[in-house]
Amino acid sequence: MRAARLIKMVLLLQTRRSMTAAELAERLEVSERTVARDVLALSEAGIPVYADRGRAGGYRLVGGYRTRLTGLGRDEAEALFLSGVPSALRDMGLEDAASAARLKVAAALTPELADAPHSAAQRFHLDAPGWWQPPESPKELPAIAEAVWDDRCLAVRYRRRDGEVERTLEPYGLVLKAGVWYLVARVEGDHRVYRVDRFASVRPLDEGFARDEGFDLSGFWEERSAAFARSILRESAVVRLTEAGARALRYVTDRTAADEALARGETDGQGRITVTLPVESPDVAYTQLLSLGPECEVLGPPELRERMAEAAERTAALYR
Repeated sequence: MRAARLIKMVLLLQTRRSMTAAELAERLEVSERTVARDVLALSEAGIPVYADRGRAGGYRLVGGYRTRLTGLGRDEAEALFLSGVPSALRDMGLEDAASAARLKVAAALTPELADAPHSAAQRFHLDAPGWWQPPESPKELPAIAEAVWDDRCLAVRYRRRDGEVERTLEPYGLVLKAGVWYLVARVEGDHRVYRVDRFASVRPLDEGFARDEGFDLSGFWEERSAAFARSILRESAVVRLTEAGARALRYVTDRTAADEALARGETDGQGRITVTLPVESPDVAYTQLLSLGPECEVLGPPELRERMAEAAERTAALYR
């Protein structure tokens, strides 16, 4: 533990010209007294660490000293590719590995490129969770992530609508979709998708599995997502939209279904378009289309049109 901390201290001082004891203590998550002891240990080991005294003082490496201890470990290299999603790293328990990897990469850069990581971080940031909902951090996620990395089977209990089931899974990959974690796993030769927050328990097994190297996680997810979206749009509604309603339609319902419906729609010469829109159910369509207000007129089915008309009357009464 201390050896890793000493290496991290050298890399920090290598990437920055000088750091105070307080800054080092914060980055290394230790006390300033521990920092002083670690600096002494480095000096005794032949690392030229110099202490500048005074209010503006700090620690620095003398004479442009550069260490070659920048080789990435496997876990650090894998975590580095996920470093653009800090919340995902934190949830999977890989934050420390990614931090060490970024530090080693920064230490290996030439002086004129030393500010590149900071420059990029100040210009681009990926925030995966959706708006107006707290990000989910399932407690079983770190154990699942470790099994995914190690190609190790999992014994799980999974909550379904009809109760809990027990399964032995071959965990292929994790997907973060709109703040929700999903596990793609192979079961009896078939790849399936599980919501991580529905696992009642997860137990890693000693047994490993042979991964199908031809399996494409992103391709599988894209195909499965499209199939899922199509599968739940089992009914339809006929709607007449203004130009504003047509522009907003894809933001209140399934985007692909909205685009396809608009492409097949019929215009009436008055700036309105009539479309047949696939919907999950009349109840879901009611909630979605109601948000379009007067920019959308439901023509059918009759029961949905009646509900929309009733809602319009109640709304109008509020403003009389």
